[in-house]
Amino acid sequence: MTAGAGLPSGLGSALAPLRERYAHWLALSSDEVERDREEAAADIRAMQLVLRMERQDPPSWHRAMRAAVIGAASICLDPRSQPGGDWFEAVRDYCFGHIRKVTRRARGAHWVAAQDLPGVTVEVAGTQLRVLVPGLVSELDPRISRLQVGGTDVPVDPEPGPEAGADSGAGDAVLRVWTPTEPVMTLGKAMAQAGHAGMIAAALLADADQSALRRWARHGCPAVVRRSAPAPWAGLLAAVADERRGWAGDRLLAVRDAGFTEIAAGTVTAIAAAPR
Repeated sequence: MTAGAGLPSGLGSALAPLRERYAHWLALSSDEVERDREEAAADIRAMQLVLRMERQDPPSWHRAMRAAVIGAASICLDPRSQPGGDWFEAVRDYCFGHIRKVTRRARGAHWVAAQDLPGVTVEVAGTQLRVLVPGLVSELDPRISRLQVGGTDVPVDPEPGPEAGADSGAGDAVLRVWTPTEPVMTLGKAMAQAGHAGMIAAALLADADQSALRRWARHGCPAVVRRSAPAPWAGLLAAVADERRGWAGDRLLAVRDAGFTEIAAGTVTAIAAAPR
């Protein structure tokens, strides 16, 4: 495929607006984050994360987090999201604004209905998530708008072993994500932040390392998600802010929350190490 006039070529080109805003957004003060988040209601776009929550078979916290990373990145790196594809404009337009994500829950027939809408379904060892192509909130399909946003929380399960979540054949092509234990976030909120990390990683790699991005995409955008207690979290914050150890050195990136729900504006909610 060939990019349109003025558009970058290569995998993940729809993410160019997100990449261009990332450094600016990361440098804003908390007050500036609050001012920056203002958008006309008619312009608000979001990516819907639909978590399957059957009464007798609740999802795993860690697997749901991994599914959010994989799903958000996979949508953006799907062939349909490349120039000329059916999803390209939707993903590109979404990246011009705040990359809002809304986690909803579904079961039974409602889960089945969600499969009919454009998107990808990710399954991680029995935990299932449908990630939909982003669009205007004002035009949200009734099959999704009727799904509850609340009630997506589950207890944090034991952390998987060191190899869990990493494709054994992927080598270094794994996105490693850390989220803080404090402040506390519901699973739905934490999944949105993990999904942001997947998108930002894809956006930065699209410019910095196409071969690493293609290798990651080829393996299905594998990810490992870990929780970080306050002391190691402080170390991660320092590392991502250090030019030598940050993106240029260790390929570290950060997610800062806009403060729409649960968390104060400007809070770093996830840190990730992008694949090589």
